[in-house]
Amino acid sequence: PMLSQLSYRPPSVLRENNLTPLKLSARQYLQASRRMTASTYRGVEAYMRREDYLWQLPAAIEARLGESTYGRQRAIYEDDHLLIILHTPPDADTDDRTAQVFLRSPDGRYQCNGLENGELKLKKLLATYGELLQQNEVAYARARSASDLHTILERMMPVHRSASNLSTALQSARDLVRDDAFLIGMRDEAYEVSRGLELLLHDARLTLDYRIAHSAEEQAEKTQELARAQHKLNVLAAITFPLIAVATLFGMNLATGLENRPPALFWFIFAVGLGVGLVAMRWVQER
Repeated sequence: PMLSQLSYRPPSVLRENNLTPLKLSARQYLQASRRMTASTYRGVEAYMRREDYLWQLPAAIEARLGESTYGRQRAIYEDDHLLIILHTPPDADTDDRTAQVFLRSPDGRYQCNGLENGELKLKKLLATYGELLQQNEVAYARARSASDLHTILERMMPVHRSASNLSTALQSARDLVRDDAFLIGMRDEAYEVSRGLELLLHDARLTLDYRIAHSAEEQAEKTQELARAQHKLNVLAAITFPLIAVATLFGMNLATGLENRPPALFWFIFAVGLGVGLVAMRWVQER
């Protein structure tokens, strides 16, 4: 009865812990299961915990941060300290976001993730977004199919969202600290990158919509041409079927009185048939 209440543990997990299911009693299996579960929870808790950097944050800022992550891109200003939480450019294949946290001290110095030279780190972060903008502009110029445009859109959309939120966070930081020339320059640069991504995303969507509409229009025209050609073929079949029946009837070996006519009559009938066939072919091919 006790075994039926235990959660299943794969044999591979038990082997990794030097355990053999067939040699375990119910009590031993339960104890091993509890130890592995507690170890797993400790690993998840350590993974979800917000990383602490080598700096001393004011208590008012610490109170506004969660325990698991730094959260969305934003600016926090408390006790003359400005904390700017930004994200690196995301990948299209994952939902993970890597935070870069900048702390501006009251004397105007910047730190990034607990290290000095925060100004340089912020410039490199914006340069990374700018390089992605240039790469997508080149890819957009070389796009030749709807699949190429879809790939560009799929890659650009998360980058555009992140760049837009980054620009908003830097604008909020600028509103909180108004006399920082470096922060103003970074705010303006982030806006230009976000605006460029937005325009490129709009152009790619417009081009993709146009190509889809153009392809649908061409397909509709071809469908109409096929329908008209099918109609003409049906008309020809309706005309030629009785003629074929009559020709078959007269093709029987019966005396008609035309057997002794000169060969010119045969060539005349052949020429008339050929002319009718050419006229019918042109009629079918006309739009």
